[in-house]
Amino acid sequence: MNLNDLPIQQVKGIGEESGKLLGGLGIKSVQDLLEYFPFRYEDYSLQSPVEAKHEERVTFAGVVQNEPSVRYYGKKKNKLTFRIVSSDVLLTVTFFNRAFLKSKLVIGTEVTITGKWDANRLSLTGSELKFGLVEREGDVEPVYHSSGKLSSKQIQKWIAGAVAEFAGDITEPLPESIRTRYKLMGKAETIRHLHQPLKPELVKQARRRFVYEELLFFQLKMRAFKEANREQQHGTRLRIPEGAVNEFLQRLPFTLTNAQSKAIQTVLADIQSTHRMNRLLQGDVGSGKTAVAAACMYGVVKAGAQSALMAPTEILAEQHAQSLSAWFEPLGLTVALLAGSVKGKKRRELLERIVSGEVDIVVGTHALIQDDVHFNTLGLVITDEQHRFGVEQRRVLRDKGESPDVLFMTATPIPRTLAISVFGDMDVSVLDELPAGRKPIETYWVQHDMLERVLDFIRKEIEQGRQAYVICPLIEESEKLDVQNAIDFHAMLSGHFQGNAQVGLMHGRLSPGEKDDVMNAFANNDLQILVSTTVVEVGVNVPNATVMLIYDADRFGLAQLHQLRGRVGRGEAQSTCILMAQPKSEVGKERMRIMTETTDGFLLSERDLELRGPGDFFGSKQSGLPNFKLADVVHDYRTLETARQDADTIISTGLLQTDREYRYLAMYLAQVGAFSGEKID
Repeated sequence: MNLNDLPIQQVKGIGEESGKLLGGLGIKSVQDLLEYFPFRYEDYSLQSPVEAKHEERVTFAGVVQNEPSVRYYGKKKNKLTFRIVSSDVLLTVTFFNRAFLKSKLVIGTEVTITGKWDANRLSLTGSELKFGLVEREGDVEPVYHSSGKLSSKQIQKWIAGAVAEFAGDITEPLPESIRTRYKLMGKAETIRHLHQPLKPELVKQARRRFVYEELLFFQLKMRAFKEANREQQHGTRLRIPEGAVNEFLQRLPFTLTNAQSKAIQTVLADIQSTHRMNRLLQGDVGSGKTAVAAACMYGVVKAGAQSALMAPTEILAEQHAQSLSAWFEPLGLTVALLAGSVKGKKRRELLERIVSGEVDIVVGTHALIQDDVHFNTLGLVITDEQHRFGVEQRRVLRDKGESPDVLFMTATPIPRTLAISVFGDMDVSVLDELPAGRKPIETYWVQHDMLERVLDFIRKEIEQGRQAYVICPLIEESEKLDVQNAIDFHAMLSGHFQGNAQVGLMHGRLSPGEKDDVMNAFANNDLQILVSTTVVEVGVNVPNATVMLIYDADRFGLAQLHQLRGRVGRGEAQSTCILMAQPKSEVGKERMRIMTETTDGFLLSERDLELRGPGDFFGSKQSGLPNFKLADVVHDYRTLETARQDADTIISTGLLQTDREYRYLAMYLAQVGAFSGEKID
């Protein structure tokens, strides 16, 4: 019996109306209900005050020692206080708005109380009270996310009914050899203990089993898709003349890092293989991704094909086009920019040159993927800041050629654990070295009362011909957040620097043309100070800018702060990043400290994940993270790595086709379209 095919109404007590309510929680089948897990558990097991942990929710049994006192305050509010002895410890119990209990709490009465424990004061703030020594059936109670008319208790009741009726029909997908190796519970037992645990340790064991299963299935899917892509998407095998790329590299005005050299060799090997390349190149701010991309594009052109580079903004596309033209045109290569500003006759002529093959390298924005853009022989597609484009946009560009190789680039340093999860179907190259001679950006954390001194520092930099960024977190005033906004800050700085500096304003509500005008004015030093929201985060290159002031810096995550900091430090002069913040939480203070201690983007991203969690790492709704029911790619990273290794072994050794134990894994992969092998009955 496939529980995925059984509608939720098959569970006793769930009718049409209840089914609609559960559907709003994404529960439509019996399988969905069985795998709708609690988000926390209430532990009612009796504890001793001697062993209980400070500020945790606990349950104590004890004997009342004195007559309770009641203090009234406000309208209908009261505080009930009394003492009990529990495990030879005298402690104070407080209940709010329970004055009616006073007459019942007679000295010598035995009670069982659940509440929050303050070990320092030997006091318990109660939430539940039962008279007598209460032995509960099962010490741990699940609590479920609910909404509207549905309560956690009602969901718990329905799930209990589903477990009782359908537990025997739960399929065991994991091979016995794997369960034995890792001492994992069976699937039915896992489901039962996640919903009806008798002890907290059983919850841990059940969670460990389900997390491994989720991560193994995900890794199998990623690995199978990767293998299928290799087999089905034969690339156009390009033959790059020997020594051609070295000829280009020797003309560069700088020496490549070891990481850059390794990445170039790897990408060129992919380009010359029979498989279509699908590779992510991740590198910290300033690690030299553009030089790697240029070397690979040069090799492709020398092999007789064209390259395309897509950037998220016209400003960034223009900067790429300028850099590549300076490198390539002396070598006889043709570079063209295709963006929204290229219109009319000029655009038509450019499109003709691209389709004829006259243009070797096309740099552009999303204008590259419009229907009227055709290439002669597109061999390599590079997407810069790939997470800024949708999957469909990237696919359209890729389909402009016959199986071109694809290279994605990102300046967001993604920790290995997250890279495996988000980009599991890609190969990954990492640039983890900075070019020699780059001066580290000096970073300082200051309080808001230092603003006058900071502005004085900016004035001195401007007097030396330098420029400064000022970043604010919001565009307008917000009643919810007490943060300085870009519009007000721009007005204040314009008055402060009147006669000494021109101050510009940039934010997300400007049109693309207006943004370009502001950025070009800043790049040309017509503006000395640029007040902006985070729209300058990626790709903007103004070597003359030496100061980055981030106001209310505690409103940003570490990864974003690091990206913003990377807008300076691009010229020869010493650059400074100033974080102005008064964080109230310890996590906020820790972020500021970490930023001042390291400029290593990969280290920062690891800490960002620890402090913020994976959902916030890329920003909400765009992370591309899989929606796991229990697994967490950060906290379960060891299991993730184990699952990845197991998936590699299962796929590479052909166990899906040859071992009957693995038939359910093969069936799962076939269902998601990741396996087309011969399945075992």
